Amino acid sequence: MPRLPATTCLRLAAFYAAFFAVIGTIQPFWPLWLAARELDASEIGLVLAIGILAKVIGLPIAAHVADRSGERRRPMLILAVASALAFALFAAARTFWPIVLVSLFFFPLWPPVMSLAESLTMAAARDDGFEYGRVRLWGSLAYIFSALVAGVVIVRTSVDATFWLILAGILTTTLTCALLPDLRAERSVSRSLPVLDLLRQGAFVRMLIACGLVQGSHAVYYAFGTIHWQSIGYSETIIGALWAEGVVCEVALFAVGAAAVRWFGAAGLIGVAGLASGIRWLGAGSSDTLSLIVFLQALHALSFGAAHLGAMHWISRNIAPALSASAQSLYSAVVFGLFLGTMIYAAGLGYATLAGQAYWLMAISGFAGAACIRPLLRRDEPAFA
Repeated sequence: MPRLPATTCLRLAAFYAAFFAVIGTIQPFWPLWLAARELDASEIGLVLAIGILAKVIGLPIAAHVADRSGERRRPMLILAVASALAFALFAAARTFWPIVLVSLFFFPLWPPVMSLAESLTMAAARDDGFEYGRVRLWGSLAYIFSALVAGVVIVRTSVDATFWLILAGILTTTLTCALLPDLRAERSVSRSLPVLDLLRQGAFVRMLIACGLVQGSHAVYYAFGTIHWQSIGYSETIIGALWAEGVVCEVALFAVGAAAVRWFGAAGLIGVAGLASGIRWLGAGSSDTLSLIVFLQALHALSFGAAHLGAMHWISRNIAPALSASAQSLYSAVVFGLFLGTMIYAAGLGYATLAGQAYWLMAISGFAGAACIRPLLRRDEPAFA
């Protein structure tokens, strides 16, 4: 296959930067926006869980269309435009049920944009020889910048600024989708649904469960990390810096991602992530001192970054290219939809009762993920290199 234009990496990096600038505002500050609408902890947990579980609907549908057509860019652009229109409806949602309704419109549309982009990026990396981690790290850098800036803006204005920052980021992401290369994968010719073909592969299912347990262990952190830190006296500026710190360390991992995969293997990285997440959440439930929080935030590179990097490379190595979009979307739907959504709902109940000690429940999930991936460690050989 001919080498891709030199601008391909730049266009992919611009997309990741725009998309993760949105995530850098949503993850730390969307719960505060919900709290400002007078939702309590259990309602916040339910709204976040509904939004995340809604991915389970949108991701497989988008992936099925993409694999059948072989296209990536056009479905991404359509989904991004629809996401911007749906998110704008939050401006009129002021109470619990309207917020739930808009979440059910928005969240099935937005996550598939990234899952299709991951498929496109891994295909481009495979064809042109660049490292996935070197492109993905620009998303992490944008997340850092976004979390820091959003924290300062909210302190100087109000939590209502969260909505406008996110909307601006979604519109920017839409523009970058239009600029992406129009790479096309081989069309899936299977008569059965691609998702069913994937679910018949036992190793793939085990990888999904392991990653679901590891990434799901972040539920208390994602849903109530900001609220908890605010409740013990930390300002939005410090909170934004803490979120950014975790991703700074994630950037360092992605910068050496290819070497990390060579050292540990794709499945090995997922195992490392499980152990790191267990340790991280045990510590988070034990103390609220800033020095310990700073140390534990550095483990985000492993608890999240290593798990995601390992999963991306495992899929690229072991799943046929014709099923790549479905594999990426099923990964996102199961790991960041089914597992994380269910655990965020549980986190709302746990945090209402245990407050910061709810992190201890998350440690169990992290260690379980490490145990689950163990049978794949010796089978970590590429089938599709």
